[in-house]
Amino acid sequence: MELNQQAEKFYQAWGSLGSNWGINKTMAQIHALLLISENALSTEDIMEKLKISRGNTNMNLRALMDWGLIQKEHITGERREYFMAEKDIWKVSRLIARERRKRELEPALRLLEEIRAVKDTDASTKKFKKQIEEVYKFTAMVDSILEKFIKSNNSWMMKIFSYIAK
Repeated sequence: MELNQQAEKFYQAWGSLGSNWGINKTMAQIHALLLISENALSTEDIMEKLKISRGNTNMNLRALMDWGLIQKEHITGERREYFMAEKDIWKVSRLIARERRKRELEPALRLLEEIRAVKDTDASTKKFKKQIEEVYKFTAMVDSILEKFIKSNNSWMMKIFSYIAK
C-alpha cells in the first residue's frame, strides 16, 4: 500500500472514530489530515483532499481552532489562510480531554450537585439520593483524574502509562 493510500485510510478511520468520541466525522477527518500533513494546508487543499464543501470545511476548521487542536499559519506572500495541527499527541489528548470535561463532566456534576442539595426525608427519596451520591462520587473522581491529566506534563503521564502497560 503506498503512502497516499495509507494516509487516506488513516484519516477515514480517524473520522469514523471521531464520531464515537462525540465529534462529527468531518471534523475528525480534517484533524487527521492536518495531523499527518507535514505542511500547513489551505481550506482549498482540505476541501480537495477530503472532497467536502467550503462551508463544511470552514465550520469544522473553526471548531478545531476552538478546541485548540489547530491554528492558522501565516505563509509569506500568500493571501489564503493555512492551517496546521498540533503534532504533540500528548498535548492533543489533553486538549481533547479538557474540551470533553467542559462539555460533559462539568454539566453532569452541576446536575448531580443540584439533585444532592434537595432536602427530603421520604424513604424512597433516601434510596434515590444514596444512589445519586454514589454516582456523584464516581463522577467527581473521574473529573479529578481528568483535571490532573489535563494539567500534567508528558513525562509524568508516560511513567504512569508505561507502568500500567507492563
